[in-house]
Amino acid sequence: MDISRVKLVATDMDGTLLNTEKQLPINFYEVFSRLKAKGTLFAAASGRQFFNLQHEFETIKNDVVFIAENGSYVVYKEEDILVQALDKDRICELITIARGIPDSYIILCGKKQAYVENTSPVFMENLNMYYLRKQVVDDLTLVENDQFLKIAICDLAGAEQNSYRYFKALENDLQVKVSGQIWLDLFHKDANKGRAVQVIQQRFGIDFTETMVFGDYLNDLEMMKEGYFSYAMENAHPAIKEASRFLTASNDEDGVMKVLDRLVAATV
Repeated sequence: MDISRVKLVATDMDGTLLNTEKQLPINFYEVFSRLKAKGTLFAAASGRQFFNLQHEFETIKNDVVFIAENGSYVVYKEEDILVQALDKDRICELITIARGIPDSYIILCGKKQAYVENTSPVFMENLNMYYLRKQVVDDLTLVENDQFLKIAICDLAGAEQNSYRYFKALENDLQVKVSGQIWLDLFHKDANKGRAVQVIQQRFGIDFTETMVFGDYLNDLEMMKEGYFSYAMENAHPAIKEASRFLTASNDEDGVMKVLDRLVAATV
């Protein structure tokens, strides 16, 4: 396949585009400008809240496609392209289960903002990294007047070993994704980063062979199947490496930028 014909780049954020210090690569904006000049669309695909992602790319927010909340919410130029919400009964069911998990904290992720019941300092430190707009409430099950995109669980005991076990049996009718060492995400069965990429491809007339994707963790799994140029990070989960066609350097070695440098240098 010809890399010069890539029209869409979709990359995960934490553990992928961002380094361990949560920083963008030094040359990101320079390369982004060159991608834009080539007519290549750039999508930031993350479990993060939309407002957090938008803030991260504030100076170029109108030129970035935002795949937020693990694909439950897609926005471009302030237009909602996809909103895949959970119904309220399911939300209450999941919150009830999550309240019984030790060493964990619940985030109800609405389209307007995120909602939490607990303000433990260690939890708030992790919450503030990924959620810009949030509100403390007395009871998550009583929150109204929002569309609920996801429930995130901050599991200080380790998501894959602890909280995932409580929801594994629901995987047939719900997305249950280990999104990081201490993060478990629960969202609509039809929502994931892969479907979000499909929606973008259809919207802009972009083919599988014209798509490049980057990921590192299990919430990226479906996305890795939606682009011929699928790159796992050196630091990626083994399942992501197995699902990807190519491998690049780690996020602390600017693995995404090494590939994008080749892309912007290529000519059609």
